[in-house]
Amino acid sequence: MSATTERVSNAIDELRETFPEAEVTCNPDGEGGAWVTIDQVPLGPAFVQETSWMAFQITHPYPEADVYPHFVRADLQRVDGNPHGEGFAVTSYGPQNVQAMQLSRRSNNLDPSVDTAASKALKVLKWLGER
Repeated sequence: MSATTERVSNAIDELRETFPEAEVTCNPDGEGGAWVTIDQVPLGPAFVQETSWMAFQITHPYPEADVYPHFVRADLQRVDGNPHGEGFAVTSYGPQNVQAMQLSRRSNNLDPSVDTAASKALKVLKWLGER
């Protein structure tokens, strides 16, 4: 299994700085990228669960490639009992086929100079908190 590229390693370091209260772990994907998990992140008041892990893959062409999609706990439930709606899907991800809720938030106008793995994770959490 190959190591991560320097840019992917730097992105993981930035995630650790951005989420100092969480444990950020990574597993190289064998192609220069990595599967990353941030444990724990806040989910927001709309959900029964207060926190979850968040996982995603940073691929080897990063930062030119979007960090997409993101995954959280599969048992995610809304307080009001309503369906999650657009952008949510129960699935499995990664080499271990972990059951998860996929959060589909693609960056349509990706700017590699400002759109980092950390900023994308924060945007996805903001979006989730506003559901």
